[in-house]
Amino acid sequence: MFYRDRARQAEADADSATLDNVRDRWSRAAKAWDEMATRAEKTAERRSVNEEAKAMLGEED
Repeated sequence: MFYRDRARQAEADADSATLDNVRDRWSRAAKAWDEMATRAEKTAERRSVNEEAKAMLGEED
């Protein structure tokens, strides 16, 4: 997933940074990408559940 890939890249950049402020910035970016990935995964799961529920309702008609 795009967001997870970006989080891993930001973590790698943080690990290779020599300046504290740059390391901190990359660490914050990694955390933000990871949170976006989690939200996207939850959204996809909810969407799937909603679509299944709509399909079930459509079958009952």
